[in-house]
Amino acid sequence: MNLDIDTLNQRFGLPGALHFVLGRAGLPEAAIQTPQAGARVALQGGQVLAWQPVGQKPVIWVSQAAVFEPGMAVRGGVPVCWPWFGAREGLPMHGFVRTRLWQARETTRDAAGQVVLRLGTQDDASTRALWDHAFDLELVLTIGINLTMALITRNTGTAAFTLTDALHSYFYVGDIAHTTVQGLDGCDYLDKVQNFASAKQSGAVEFKGETDRIYVNTTADCVIEDRALQRHIRVSKTGSSSTVVWNPGRDKVFADMAAGEYQQMVCVETCNAGPDQITLAPGQTHALSACIGL
Repeated sequence: MNLDIDTLNQRFGLPGALHFVLGRAGLPEAAIQTPQAGARVALQGGQVLAWQPVGQKPVIWVSQAAVFEPGMAVRGGVPVCWPWFGAREGLPMHGFVRTRLWQARETTRDAAGQVVLRLGTQDDASTRALWDHAFDLELVLTIGINLTMALITRNTGTAAFTLTDALHSYFYVGDIAHTTVQGLDGCDYLDKVQNFASAKQSGAVEFKGETDRIYVNTTADCVIEDRALQRHIRVSKTGSSSTVVWNPGRDKVFADMAAGEYQQMVCVETCNAGPDQITLAPGQTHALSACIGL
């Protein structure tokens, strides 16, 4: 059920902390302000569009050329990739929930003054036409000194299903040429730029051209070292055995990404991808979570 903005605010608004607004193209968004940070969350896709601790530059990146339209994916923020990560022939890239309108389910403030926003979506005829399984999917966002995102999958059907998923986080950096990602030294990865060739990481990840890698069998924290902005962004996770690191480089062109913008972004994605798959029996639950902090 789609609720109008007034009804959303009456049911779920938190005075002085969270209110719903009509964003670009009339799509509903939650605008959040806590003593520690501000954030913006689109109900289409359950997509975090902004998180910015007080006194800091933005941490989450969204392209200046991003398309905000019903049913269209937004370039940037934290897209939710589910129930598959990547491409499937004849099916939507990265699954179908990132362009779906999610429902607000609950909003609260915790003892530390953080805002907790719970969003959800479930199967219907349109999802079963693409993926014939019964499910309930929740995204629980905690906005404060850290940004915590928990993606909770419940198998509500009578048959097991297998999925891959990701919190496809885009981060704002000062200059990709002066950015590295630490925490993956010694990890094996699949290099998508080299037709999924296997390789092993040596030292920090550096960016000298298009970089698109699935790091496997890793539960480690990653730290984005941004020498241009003189800050470190830590990404810790649970329920994930793979990490994707992506920057398109100078030569890859996207209609929804402005020229040169690759220099100010990097994706470090908390995921279960490639050979890392999750199988849930009826009634089982899986939680994929990421905690982002400076």
